Amino acid sequence: MKRQIEFEQRRPTGHSVTLRLANEEDRASIYHVRHEVYAEELHQHTTNDVHALVDALDEANVYLVAHVGHELAGFISLTPPTAPLFSVEKHVTHDELPLKRNAELFEARLLTVCPRYRGTLVATLLMYGALRYVEANGGTRIIGIGRHEVMPVYRKVGFETSGRDLQSGAVTFHLMSATTEQLRARVNPWWLARAEREVNWQLPFALRPAVPCFHGGAFFEAIGEEFDTLWKRRDIINADVLDAWFPPSPRVIGALQEHLSWLTRTSPPAGCAGMLRVIAEARGLDERCLVPGGGSSDLIFLALRQWLTRSSRVLLLDPTYGEYAHVLEKVIGCQVTRFRLHREDDYDVNVEALSAALKLNFDLVLLVNPNSPTGRHVAPSELRKVLRNVPVCTRVWIDETYVEYVGTEQSFEQLASATCNIVVCKSMSKVYALSGLRAAYLCGGRHLIDELRGITPPWAVSLPAQVAAVNALQDSSYYQQRYSETHRYRDELDCGLRRLGFEVTPAVANFLLCHLPAVQISVAEFVQRCRAQNLFLRDVSNMGVSERAIRIAVKDRATNGKMLRIIRDVLEESHHGPGVQRPVPALA
Repeated sequence: MKRQIEFEQRRPTGHSVTLRLANEEDRASIYHVRHEVYAEELHQHTTNDVHALVDALDEANVYLVAHVGHELAGFISLTPPTAPLFSVEKHVTHDELPLKRNAELFEARLLTVCPRYRGTLVATLLMYGALRYVEANGGTRIIGIGRHEVMPVYRKVGFETSGRDLQSGAVTFHLMSATTEQLRARVNPWWLARAEREVNWQLPFALRPAVPCFHGGAFFEAIGEEFDTLWKRRDIINADVLDAWFPPSPRVIGALQEHLSWLTRTSPPAGCAGMLRVIAEARGLDERCLVPGGGSSDLIFLALRQWLTRSSRVLLLDPTYGEYAHVLEKVIGCQVTRFRLHREDDYDVNVEALSAALKLNFDLVLLVNPNSPTGRHVAPSELRKVLRNVPVCTRVWIDETYVEYVGTEQSFEQLASATCNIVVCKSMSKVYALSGLRAAYLCGGRHLIDELRGITPPWAVSLPAQVAAVNALQDSSYYQQRYSETHRYRDELDCGLRRLGFEVTPAVANFLLCHLPAVQISVAEFVQRCRAQNLFLRDVSNMGVSERAIRIAVKDRATNGKMLRIIRDVLEESHHGPGVQRPVPALA
């Protein structure tokens, strides 16, 4: 197992450490400390009368400094690839460098901790800050020289030596290098969590590197993400996302086809006023209680980042839609408490336990209903009991992306519009077959919605998407027929999977959560083998389900049958080796 960066045990005094870029005043202090350490203490350089060490690289270098209160605690220098020379090139020739100079190579040098702060978190923090500076500026590799006495520290964080020893004055150095990937692999998540709590991070980039939220959609790798081979879509089954198996309403298709040239070149209504009026009429709402968005993700990032901070306390179902945990923990950094759902209970929400949890005065409670990836739904009568116990100071976010599959009368939109702390998020992607167009809305009390409308950019929803949304809402009978068919196809797929040995969670929407049979194959390998046959399934381990589970989207009857045949073949090959097959379960 790789060793990981950890904070040293002793904290510096009673003040938090501030990490930032050095200013001119800092540089003056740095040059004096360099003289004290490298000339007077280590005898690498000779002493001088001005008691300061400066070299030609300082004009090109960037210094990161750590302060405790107003006192300089340490610093580290970074030489960017644009500098005419690296410090190590004073000792080795260009050809002897372990990493060849290019636009992605930085040099780290002069890691220095003032005597009073040695043995504290300052050295580790400076090294991590240097890593983040290089990452944030497009670097992928770091080179430097490490003093012989502290090489164990450098090796611990991921540096490798080249075998070249260097002598400078009385000090022996070793030439070393690492990729940012190697260094990042040694960073302990616990370390980062503590740094977020205890360090005053003032560098012009985030303490954590930006990590995009993982979704399904790997099938586009097979189709081609530059869209020049879209015909390949006919050969793949994209069951790793929950897009509708059916086309949009004929009204939608007709409107888009008739006016497509004009729709693509024309600016839409800036505030989506017409779309919101049609939504309000269809749902029995006041349009002033609605705010539009280009898909639910747009609204999630808009609203949660407006309402929450790192100090906010949030209750989240687990497992649930992975984007919420990503935004709450990775983007905002909230304090998230998970309300665990259990396999033995079919991942149902225990409403009594949830009601008790809500008494702890969270800033936000986030409920996906019906839930993904579980496919389970809390009945309105039960959920109302829970909501009665929510403190007024706690906001409740209900994601109803799939509620139309159980009936529009199950929605909490009207309740949300009449309350001060309930918000309903409604995507129009999955239930109206508009995933590629991106249209959604939030419904809530006027004061909440007014706040969000003030920060919603104009033209949040494209003109084709607005036109499609309006026409979809005006053809409810078409979609009701498709929902009924979806239920039949889901039940048939459920039966087929059970006959193949899967444990299937009963569901209400257009997907199934399935636990793999007892075969000698991991979920990742199972998903990969299905993908090799152009069937794309979702490994839900990053959504809170760790017990050998996949999520599979419901398709039409013929495609469901094809999926079952591929799944059967993969299972049989895992069980008995290639060539041995059982009949695929027939779909009714």
